[in-house]
Amino acid sequence: MIKAVISGTGLFTPPAIIENDELVEAFNQYVELYNNEHAEEIARGELTALQPSSSAFIEKASGIKRRHVIDREGILDPKRMKPYIPERSNDEPSVQCDMAVAACKEALEQAGKTAADVDAVIVACSNMQRAYPAVAIEVQEALGINGFAYDMNVACSSATFGLQAAVNSVENGAARAVLVVSPEICSGHLNFRDRDSHFIFGDACTAILVEREENTQPGQGFEILGTKLKTQFSNNIRNNFGFLNRADDSGVGKPDKLFIQQGRKVFKEVSPLVASTIQDHLASLNLEPDNLDRMWLHQANLNMNQLIARKVLGRDATEQEAPVILDEYANTSSAGSIIAFHKHKDDLKAGDLGVICSFGAGYSIGSVVVRHR
Repeated sequence: MIKAVISGTGLFTPPAIIENDELVEAFNQYVELYNNEHAEEIARGELTALQPSSSAFIEKASGIKRRHVIDREGILDPKRMKPYIPERSNDEPSVQCDMAVAACKEALEQAGKTAADVDAVIVACSNMQRAYPAVAIEVQEALGINGFAYDMNVACSSATFGLQAAVNSVENGAARAVLVVSPEICSGHLNFRDRDSHFIFGDACTAILVEREENTQPGQGFEILGTKLKTQFSNNIRNNFGFLNRADDSGVGKPDKLFIQQGRKVFKEVSPLVASTIQDHLASLNLEPDNLDRMWLHQANLNMNQLIARKVLGRDATEQEAPVILDEYANTSSAGSIIAFHKHKDDLKAGDLGVICSFGAGYSIGSVVVRHR
């Protein structure tokens, strides 16, 4: 019987950083410009005046202190409020391909493997910068991998769903090794003019190498004990951008063509769903929450993660048990839990147990239970 293991991980972090204070300054300048421009309509009650943001509000609401982005100048321009990422010619690597290649190379190096050892690439993230050809096939070509590749999108759970697909390919013999890579450019779909969400996202790319246990060194990496996926339809997190937008001029440029959410509903509905999914997954593997040494949770909201960990463990988790990276990276969608795994796994010893868990739009939840070899 073929067993799948995680033998390496990689991370690409954009060098540009935006601190909360910088983001707030730009947002508040935009608010002032808007309110001055529409002063008469606001006075007549036809429009509502926009309210300023604050760093204290952001950190209290989310735990986020800063974020890495592909471009900061466009985001911090109060007359633009969106990143400036120039289009590239078809003969140049795409932005997502460049990010993915950097993360994949680190994962391969960590695993002691080369592209010749890999048979498949899965690009799993919440937004693709084009419809086709698949970004994954472009990454496959750039790395020099002989095999197959495809894109998949389950929003914030893309990486964990991609992990299950990789495990299936390895364990059924379709591939010796699979790279699951998540090039998340979340700044591209964030409405930086919306006070409730302008601070939420950052950009990053993660990569995970999943391969046959027999092809790894003794004690290397993490054994994948099981995966559990759950979806339940909800409109509370949504993005209506798509190829049919051009077919209805009335909707072009509307706020729903970017990230929108009902944050309080998401918090209330998703938190217990995630906790019960993890508990059920552990039970199916004859494990108890007390067996967990580490929880690498989706990095969207600090308060949400603390609540989920408390529900799973029956007590507050320590920072070591449920590490946080969202203070530095913000919400990087599907990359978040993998960044936490990448940065907070090397201190574990043989036999230590952990769960990688993502959750988000869909709703979607992905749980991957692993044990250090």
